[in-house]
Amino acid sequence: MKTVEFDYELPPELIAQTPLEPRDASRLMVLDRRSGEITHRHFCDLPEYLRPDDLLIHNESRVFPARLFARKPTGGKVEILLLRQRTGDTWEALVKGKRVQVGMRLILLDGSDDEPAGVEAEVTGAGERGMRVLAFGQPVLPLAERAGVTPLPPYIHTPLADAERYQTVYARVQGSAAAPTAGLHFTPELLHRLRDLGVQSAFVTLHIGLDTFRPVSEERIEDHRMHTEFCSLKPEVAQEVNQARLRGDRVIAVGTTAVRVLETAALAAVGGQAGAESCPWRSVVAYEGNTDLFIHPGFRFRALDVLITNFHLPRSTLLMLVSAFVGKDLLDRAYAEAIRERYRFYSFGDAMLIL
Repeated sequence: MKTVEFDYELPPELIAQTPLEPRDASRLMVLDRRSGEITHRHFCDLPEYLRPDDLLIHNESRVFPARLFARKPTGGKVEILLLRQRTGDTWEALVKGKRVQVGMRLILLDGSDDEPAGVEAEVTGAGERGMRVLAFGQPVLPLAERAGVTPLPPYIHTPLADAERYQTVYARVQGSAAAPTAGLHFTPELLHRLRDLGVQSAFVTLHIGLDTFRPVSEERIEDHRMHTEFCSLKPEVAQEVNQARLRGDRVIAVGTTAVRVLETAALAAVGGQAGAESCPWRSVVAYEGNTDLFIHPGFRFRALDVLITNFHLPRSTLLMLVSAFVGKDLLDRAYAEAIRERYRFYSFGDAMLIL
């Protein structure tokens, strides 16, 4: 398929700049894949569409202060966005600055006052579009907590008063450069309501990295290659998923990152063979490692029944994943309806429930 087919025009004022309060006050478009019916609700109405023993899969990855600042030996300032840990204290990062070359040593700054943080990072590798491999002089996560700032997507221009509003209420495993935004709509009270209804919750991890920050640039989507991201689905979660599917209950992914974890674990269950039949009592297996799974139209879903997601950027891999699940014509109609109805888009925007 042509990448241009995933373009659409969005009025800039529909890009949500701040989160709503409370979290579940956002609007919810309910989209029925079989009938094509579109219903307009609010996220707090979600329990009306779920059943006892439905299984919600949440991504519990936590955003860390992944934006750092540094100076080159020449004195020029650069911005570093940490993306993915390779080994030890070596990380992949987007580096914004001129002539940051392999072999250069960057002097890290304290994010609050631009004073040296007492740590250097050596550029040991270079990739496309500003990607660099950096070897730090000390463990990175404690350094980021001390000297970094929480990154927001480039389309958000309003400073965030409370950094916790860019975290889900269940974020626990530190490692993402961006939030799993479908989960931002859940409040503790809503989770308790769902539990009281008999809806089950399970947690997986996918640390969100580079592909969240860039559109697909290839002319054909099939030519796009995802950067790898770490994900984990524990044995006890694999058991819950498999039991739910055996019972005929629905597995509901909260966000596209949860989908990618589920479907990576489902492919692992069939030995990575794209066309293989999954076993009825073993839809997924436990998985921990990297994934570069790119889900686009034509993909065969093995573990997913229902999807909760936000409205995504044009030409993004996230939009292509949702299109694979919904069908492109129906998704195009839903997005056109959302624009007409003045839904809020992207990270702090409204949500869709796709049945």
